[in-house]
Amino acid sequence: MADEVTVTEEVVKDVAELAQLKVAEGDLEVLTAGMKTILELAEQMQSVDTTGVNPVSNPLDATQRLRADEVTESDQHELYQSVAPETEDGLYLVPRVVE
Repeated sequence: MADEVTVTEEVVKDVAELAQLKVAEGDLEVLTAGMKTILELAEQMQSVDTTGVNPVSNPLDATQRLRADEVTESDQHELYQSVAPETEDGLYLVPRVVE
């Protein structure tokens, strides 16, 4: 295991600063105890013997089934453009917003 770090209020302040979090002085004791608990749990998990245990499946390994790339609707652009305020050569004309 890596070098052990003793969790102190100074360590919690340093981590909070790195994460750009503001921590009230009154919360430091609770946060220090919480960080110690989390690191103790991680240490317990590292000590578990996982020999012969297969990893769980990963959804990212799955292949997505794709549908065929084919037209399923008829061309209705003339109908849609018939109600547009202005069109030209099959394009919608809109007011200029960038100069």
